[in-house]
Amino acid sequence: MPISKLKAPLFAPNVGIESPGSSVFDLPIQPILPPHVTARPHPRAQDRVSGQPGTPLAQTNEASFLVISGGTGGNAICSAFGNACYVLPVSDDGGSSSEIIRVLGGPSVGDIRSRLVRLIPSDPPSPPLEAIQRLLSYRLPAEYGSKGAREEWRDIVEGRSVLWSGIPDDRKETIRGFLVYFESELLRRAHKNFDFRNGSIGNYFIAAAQNFFRSLPSAIFLFSSITNSQATILPVIVTNHTVTIAAELLNGTRLVGQCEISHPVPQDTAAFTSNDPLSPIEGLGESIAPKSNVMFGKDSESKYEHLSAPITRLYYINAYGMEIHPSPNAAYLANLGERDVLIYSCGSLWTSIIPCLALRGVADGIARSPRLQAKILLLNSENDRETEGYTAVDYILAIGKTLNSNYQAAPYGLGNASTTYPISAFVTHLVYLSAGSVRVDVNHITSLGVRCMKVERERGGSEDIPRFRAREVESAVDDILRELKAA
Repeated sequence: MPISKLKAPLFAPNVGIESPGSSVFDLPIQPILPPHVTARPHPRAQDRVSGQPGTPLAQTNEASFLVISGGTGGNAICSAFGNACYVLPVSDDGGSSSEIIRVLGGPSVGDIRSRLVRLIPSDPPSPPLEAIQRLLSYRLPAEYGSKGAREEWRDIVEGRSVLWSGIPDDRKETIRGFLVYFESELLRRAHKNFDFRNGSIGNYFIAAAQNFFRSLPSAIFLFSSITNSQATILPVIVTNHTVTIAAELLNGTRLVGQCEISHPVPQDTAAFTSNDPLSPIEGLGESIAPKSNVMFGKDSESKYEHLSAPITRLYYINAYGMEIHPSPNAAYLANLGERDVLIYSCGSLWTSIIPCLALRGVADGIARSPRLQAKILLLNSENDRETEGYTAVDYILAIGKTLNSNYQAAPYGLGNASTTYPISAFVTHLVYLSAGSVRVDVNHITSLGVRCMKVERERGGSEDIPRFRAREVESAVDDILRELKAA
């Protein structure tokens, strides 16, 4: 419900409310290397990491996780992992991220914001944190039109909105300060006519912090500090520039941008030339048209236009449409060598998972990790536009093919041999729902060196499409770890 329609404050006034911490910057910094030895577990799992009898291995310090996922696809199962590091792509060009990228540039922050909001501690309950979560997860209404959305934004940025109720003054002014900075950056580019409809306040906050610090990890740290989150969130690429992916189809067609690949919407495709004096390529003429405030309907993902041919590969491109080979976040590679379990989360295969794999050094990091005990793929229960007609084998082979590709600049001379790994070097286990519609050929998958584990789920019920639940994932991972420990 739009916030302007509320008749009463959501929380009591700020008077007498103590901040959860004495200072934003007194709180623990996110660890770069995994906290499997001394760091505290995620607060949500605090009551499950005591090591008491019956505590699942997945929730104890005996296992640490690296979870590769997009924003919404893996949000529902986050509580299945206690000691976890989350790697997320920065290439989403849809939703309100598209408007931020169009006007301000920079990497996409939508998936990161979604995961950070999801991991705000809820145990024990904290009214200030609940109020902060409500604010940073709020979206300006699309149905009001541009003028109405802008007016509500003014109420928020000027501190008058009911959304500020319950937020301690120190954190309110920290958050509001970056929203004011975001507003000032928009005013410097007023000729671009920023559209606030459907805008995420959390996206605005992180985008402002990234722009201010010129560092996405610093923006993530600030968000985590304000919300008392102990989660480790890693952008797959650390950059201050816009990241664009492209998909090559079997018939030679190329699709540019996550939206165009995953769920295209009508857009003005006229080429855009940067007039921003702060643009690193000012005057050179960008050839990729930035999308303007892409708003998805409720049925946009369930009803999709079919691809003209299957996707054969995914890669990164620069502003001129040329293929590039960016380096992954160094902390991502470090965690591959230090975590116990790798999880390929459920979600969009080609636009959420593959962007985290199609980078140099990742294949070696996974295949040669001295610590990874299990590499688990959580199979989607149904296919989407990206994977139409796929079986479980196709998902596994797509991951293997991507990781075995040589994501390096073209070498000169001799000595450019690359290592090809077996599928089992990248995926050791497949977990799937019995009620899912994606066909699972257990014999074929087993012949690839991958163990299959079925999660029983009755068809029907309140769910139109069966989804993984955190408890089911936790139980399946626990069974895998116990089996490995007993071997």
